[in-house]
Amino acid sequence: MPYPEMLVTPMRAELTNNGFEELKSAEEVDSVFNHNTGTMLLVVNSVCGCAAGACRPGVLHSLQGDKKPEKLFTVFAGQDIEAVQKARENLLPYPPSSPSIALFKDGKLVHMIERHSIEGRTAQMISDNLRSAYQSFC
Repeated sequence: MPYPEMLVTPMRAELTNNGFEELKSAEEVDSVFNHNTGTMLLVVNSVCGCAAGACRPGVLHSLQGDKKPEKLFTVFAGQDIEAVQKARENLLPYPPSSPSIALFKDGKLVHMIERHSIEGRTAQMISDNLRSAYQSFC
C-alpha cells in the first residue's frame, strides 16, 4: 500500500522544484524513453533515509556544474507503481533498486548508481560519482 501522498509530497518536491519532471504513469515513461536523444538523468525516488540523506541532495549538488544531463526525470518507488515498473524495464540488467540514479545517453543506459552504492555514502560522494559520469557522457 502506498504511503500517504501528504507524506511524500515534500520528497517529490525536493526534485521537482529543482528542474526534474515527475513521471507518474507508464505512458509518460514510454513517451520519454521513446523520444530520448541526448543525455537524461532518471532518479528512482524513495521515502527511505538514504534517499533523503544522500541520494536527493547528492543528485541536486551534482547538477551545479557546467557538465550535466540535458533532461531530468524522476519516478517515485512505492507510489507510482506502473511508472516505476515501466522505468525499471529501461534499467536492465540492474535489478529493482530504490533509490537509484541512472544516466542515459541517446537512449542507452551509460551509468547506474544502485541503492547499495547510495547507502552509507555521503551526498558529496554521490555528487562526485555523478559528476565523473557527466564528464564522460554529457
